[in-house]
Amino acid sequence: MEDLKNALGAGLERLRFEDLAQFHNDDLQESWNAFLKSCRAIVEPVPHQRRGVEPSSQHVEICKKALSLGHLSSSKARAFFESEFTPFLVVPSSSERQSTPAFFTAYYRPEVTASAIRTDEFTEPLFARPRDLVTLSPGEDVAGLAGLAAARRTSNGVLAPYPTRAQIDAGFISDQTQPLAFVCDAIEAFMIHVQGSARLRFPDGAKIDLTYAGRNGRPYTSIGKILIADGEIPLADMSLDRLKAWVRQSGQKPGEGGRALLHRNESFVFFSASPVADDSLEPVAAANVPLTPLRSIAVDRSLWPYGLPFWIEADLPWHDGAMIPFHHLMIAQDTGSAILGPARADLYFGTGDEAGRLAGNIRHYGRMIVLLPKEVAP
Repeated sequence: MEDLKNALGAGLERLRFEDLAQFHNDDLQESWNAFLKSCRAIVEPVPHQRRGVEPSSQHVEICKKALSLGHLSSSKARAFFESEFTPFLVVPSSSERQSTPAFFTAYYRPEVTASAIRTDEFTEPLFARPRDLVTLSPGEDVAGLAGLAAARRTSNGVLAPYPTRAQIDAGFISDQTQPLAFVCDAIEAFMIHVQGSARLRFPDGAKIDLTYAGRNGRPYTSIGKILIADGEIPLADMSLDRLKAWVRQSGQKPGEGGRALLHRNESFVFFSASPVADDSLEPVAAANVPLTPLRSIAVDRSLWPYGLPFWIEADLPWHDGAMIPFHHLMIAQDTGSAILGPARADLYFGTGDEAGRLAGNIRHYGRMIVLLPKEVAP
């Protein structure tokens, strides 16, 4: 346990399940089904799309036991979690909000109209993974690449920093990859990068799903935070719609304010594409399992193993925009370049405009409680 605390740089305050508000009222069937998906990926094992820390041997054994049970009712799933795990409140040592130490945002899968070719209406490309992109493992130390998560393999085999968003926009990688599709403008493409997936609709009725396939490894910068800090949009008024509108009104051509703002986030994401076989299927997460709306979270993959259950407690505008309690058991299945630190989670809200509208309003504090295998707990 001390090793885990040291790795997290956080305090872990032991709790009882009775200390978790509304845990005994949460419908855990979807959480259990999401947990089983993670367990299959852990036991087989399935390669991660974005490599995370390895689960403990106790975690693996719990997953084997869960898979042997198959689908359970909510009450039986609750009994399983209570018998196999111990809850711990995650408390960052440097937090100034000791009573509500965790910070939550939310994400979604955009569903947008696109074109297979560049047209007057669809001008912004979404790119496949470049041939020269090398993804570095967490903690991998390569000379000249400090702080970067990926690199470019040059013609002589040397690894060099990958181009920034601005450089890619200028055409630096035009001969190393190809566009998968084109969307209406730069901010639409940018938001697909931020969310890490998309469902694209084409004029002929065809659909494809874009799945995260890598990024240039440059640091992520929140353009929303920049606009708030610069006084362009008040914090209370910040939303996905306001952000998009600001960029569009400020111009997205080279040299214009909207495009310049996007370039301040140097991170750039690449995708793979597949035909949509089933409209109900959610995107595949970093752990290589399908996401489950309101039951999957993204966490810091350098700290938490995929497949761990987390109990999330917060007051959020997550239903019809009203501030109401959000008390859900969720499974760590994804990650993100902006999701850093032990008490930080991104909640997956689903696909489409409504999911995006709700997700874009989530920037709130609450309690983040990790369920650790009992054999790990002191």
